[in-house]
Order: sequence, then C-alpha cells, then structure tokens
Amino acid sequence: MSIVRANGLSVHMEQLVPSEAGSGAASGPTAVLIHGLAGDNLASWYLSLAHPLAAAGFRVIMYDLRGHGNSERPPEGYTLDDFVDDLAALLAVLDVTGPVHLLGNSFGGTVAFSYAARHPERVAAIVAVESSPPTAAWFERVARRLDAAAEHLPHDHVLARISAERGERASRRARVAREVLAATSLARDLPASRLPAEERIAAIRCPMLWLYGGCSAVVDLAPEVRRLLPDARIVTVPGQRHSILIDQPATVRDIVLSWLRRDGGVHPGPGEAAAARDGRDQPPSPAASH
Repeated sequence: MSIVRANGLSVHMEQLVPSEAGSGAASGPTAVLIHGLAGDNLASWYLSLAHPLAAAGFRVIMYDLRGHGNSERPPEGYTLDDFVDDLAALLAVLDVTGPVHLLGNSFGGTVAFSYAARHPERVAAIVAVESSPPTAAWFERVARRLDAAAEHLPHDHVLARISAERGERASRRARVAREVLAATSLARDLPASRLPAEERIAAIRCPMLWLYGGCSAVVDLAPEVRRLLPDARIVTVPGQRHSILIDQPATVRDIVLSWLRRDGGVHPGPGEAAAARDGRDQPPSPAASH
C-alpha cells in the first residue's frame, strides 16, 4: 500500500506501469482512475480496468478519495473544490506533467470533468461511467441520494434488506457508506459546492466518452450531457444499472479500450496485442450508441 501526502492529506494510491515498463513507463500516456462516493474505493477500478489499461501501454494511477478507503478521513472539507484540489496535488506529487486520461466512475467522473474545466490543457481525454458534468441537476440528484443514505443506512434492518435483495457485496458497500457519512460532513458539504459555469463546461474540447447502464436512473442525464457537449460519445448498455463497472467489467473494458484506440489517440501496447492474439480481447458487447 502506498501513502503519499497531497493537499495536506495522507492519500492512498496505487500505480501500475505499462507491460513494456522496461522501455520507460514515463514516456507513455497516463491514466488516472477516480472512484465514486461513500461506498466506493480504488478497488472498483483495480478489479476492472486498471490491468487492461496497463496492458494497453498506460501508466495507471488509482487513489482513494479523501474520506474513502485507506486515505485520510478528515471530519470536514468535502466540497467539489476539495476533491479537485486533491487530484491536482496528487498529480504534482507524482510529477505527472503531461496531459492525462481521466477515467471516473459516478462522482469520480464529475471530479474528472471539474478538473478538466479548471485545467483543460492538462487533460487528453475523459471517460465517465454513470456520471455527469458538475451541473445543478446532477448535484441535486447527488444531494437527494446522500440525504436518503444518511437517513436510512444507520438502521441495521436496512442493511439486512440490502443484503437479502442485492447480495453481500452491495451490503458491504452500504456499511462502508454508513461509516463515511457518519464520520464526515460529506452529505452537507458536497451539495453546497461551488459549480463551474456552463460556459466552462461546454468549452472543454478533449475527446469524451460517457457510458451508461440502460436501466440506471443516471442515464436520464444523458440529454443534458449531449446539450452541453454535442461532440461527446455517449454509449448506453441495455439492461445494466448504476453498478455497471463492477457488474460488467469486461463489457466496460471492451467499450473503453475500443474508444481509446479509435478516438482517444491510443495505440495498443504489446501486452494488449498479445491478449488479442490469445483471444482474450473481444469486440465490444452490443450497446446503443448516440
């Protein structure tokens, strides 16, 4: 486990170097993977896309958001600006100077996009899974979800119902979310965040992929993404929910890697090419694209 100091916090981060690390990992592209709120941590990326990205030639950086996983959990300081400041400080500590590929799951995508709004020259591409830019509509939704979680998760019978209906993995994430919400001001701070103006959002011009589950409520925000970012690629996977990254990692992998090769300016690394020859890299699963 690697702990670094960034923005005054102890931040847990992990790195994977490209499969061809001997030729100099620093010369290749860098992917920064950002997880979602409350019950999530960097493991959702480590177990899904981190290793395929390293095989494709990326230096892969994952970290636990403040208050999450093995990162420090201050009682206060959970506005959007705080999360973006953490990301900027982490990149500085790790001496990442070139444009990065930012991949965010749920709120992690919002952090990625907010960083791009502040530092557009530092971002090569954005992949957002079940997410939204930092709009008022998205933050209203996040506020409702945080309020509901803070109200219901303290009750053990709620956790028991989650376990019975959705399995132990979902119950474990709910228990972690309960701990985070009880120990921090997240539910109060985040809805009060300062949001960038729509003009700054619309001004971002890097390649963007937005990936949604067809049965997720978050897909309702896709038209707003299209309005603000008409050049973005939006892909909807039928039958999937908000947890698509965890539930269908192979599907997400195939869609993301195919898009990075086609629109993200990334060429397959030796490790990815070997996987393809072995038949492990299949074409993307059928999905509705817009």
